[in-house]
Amino acid sequence: MPEVKFNVGMTCEGCASAVKRILSKCDGVEDVQTNVEAKTVVVVTADDSVSPQVMLEKLQKWSAASGKSVELA
Repeated sequence: MPEVKFNVGMTCEGCASAVKRILSKCDGVEDVQTNVEAKTVVVVTADDSVSPQVMLEKLQKWSAASGKSVELA
């Protein structure tokens, strides 16, 4: 199962929940693990059907609204 890692400027569990909710809606995403202290997100996908770029674009929309940073790790 492929993994995609992101560095996300999460500051609380509310941020982590929002990131999980956004990424879980992507087809092909099986699991989303967040770490607020390390400011990392690991996404486990079923296969390569979901592009890291697509997930990044979804997180960037949240980033623009929340003022948090987002990038591929």
